[in-house]
Amino acid sequence: MEAKFFRFLKIVGVGFKARAEAEGRLLYLKLGYSHEVELTVPPAVRVFCFKNNVVCCTGIDKERVHQFAAAIRSCKPPEVYKGKGIMYIDEVIKKKEGKRSK
Repeated sequence: MEAKFFRFLKIVGVGFKARAEAEGRLLYLKLGYSHEVELTVPPAVRVFCFKNNVVCCTGIDKERVHQFAAAIRSCKPPEVYKGKGIMYIDEVIKKKEGKRSK
């Protein structure tokens, strides 16, 4: 799949990690030390984790990529971690340049 749209999210906080499996079809978010969320990625989107706190959403449909990135941002840690909210910073949107026709 050739990706045209990218969305990067950096997770900030103690005990918050992310990992992608099944060739970018599953995303696991570890929210705190005991809580883990599994997110299934939509068909037009792939997810990659460069580090355990940098998530890259990529795909061919801009709307679906942004929608899945919003779904990741909406995941919050359980009430046990009061005051230790999860933050996403360095959100970058990039569009891949296509070939120019002459």
